[in-house]
Amino acid sequence: MQLHARDHEPARTGVPDTVADPAGTAPAETVPAAISTRGLVKSYRGPDGSPTHAVCGLDLDVRRGETFAFLGPNGAGKSTTIALLCALARPTSGRAVVAGADVLTEPERVRRRVGLLFQHSALDPDLTAEQNLRVHARLYGLRRADVRRRTAEVLELAGLTDRRRSPVRTLSGGMRRRLEIARQLLHEPGVLFLDEPTTGLDPHARALVWEHLRALRDRHGSTLFVTTHYLDEAEHCDRLAIIDGGRLVARGTPSEVKAAIGDDRVVLRTSDDAAARRVALLLVPPDRTVHVDADGVWLRVPDGSAWIPRLCAALEVHGIAVHAASATPPTLDDVFFHHTGRSMAVADGAGGTR
Repeated sequence: MQLHARDHEPARTGVPDTVADPAGTAPAETVPAAISTRGLVKSYRGPDGSPTHAVCGLDLDVRRGETFAFLGPNGAGKSTTIALLCALARPTSGRAVVAGADVLTEPERVRRRVGLLFQHSALDPDLTAEQNLRVHARLYGLRRADVRRRTAEVLELAGLTDRRRSPVRTLSGGMRRRLEIARQLLHEPGVLFLDEPTTGLDPHARALVWEHLRALRDRHGSTLFVTTHYLDEAEHCDRLAIIDGGRLVARGTPSEVKAAIGDDRVVLRTSDDAAARRVALLLVPPDRTVHVDADGVWLRVPDGSAWIPRLCAALEVHGIAVHAASATPPTLDDVFFHHTGRSMAVADGAGGTR
């Protein structure tokens, strides 16, 4: 793939460069679009000749300057979608405009205008941090006079100026990830794609990477498109889309997609969970289901904290002791279960074709 310095010439395309604001956070008219897809499809032929659909009719809009999470289990189609949006794979059908360029008719322009952080490291461990950046800058066609300046700027942004002469092999996992992010910023891309940016990092290093990404967005207005299967990481993003089997099953802000479920999850641990379930069924509306599993007795009801005293009082009347009780609002895993019938952990274990 041939790489060049960033192309500032505006693209001419038939797809509008503005999109509606589904989150309702911008003025009512329109906001600039960093990514816009319509009916995007990617299919492959299996050994028997039958088609396998990795991405199925994707309609997606991402605003400029936002952090957008693409959430889904392994095999959901996240990496395939990124390959399409970065013009590294050709769609079977549909349209996509990224950073003002059409992935079908202007693939080289798309590649010049985006940065892509791969899931697995592509750094040379024998080179220093600074040398890795300079090599990458030259590959992108930056002028020699600009390489030193941009290298110093992105090292400072990544908080690695004092480690610029350290071989990459001596850096921690979190430092290496920040260096890889810095490398993708050398040519000042309009959109930065990050494919599973914290995979393999410990919780502390993951937190530092996300702190770095938030600073990047706040200081430079960067558009960040992040794929992840870590549910807690999606909470850091302005909006998200959940994909499963190549299809979008939910989209919106984290609070919006959770509010679509509405009900809290109430969990009780008692001296006799089977008997507690029978008592709870007498109290809740007939359309509600009460479950018993390893967590205890649980059910979904509006305003779960108000239900706990009622349930505890009824169980006490029947001589059933309550050892613990909790009410939690819906999580993103609940959203995934609501739309697919299985949890994200189960879906990850199932594997699949990415």
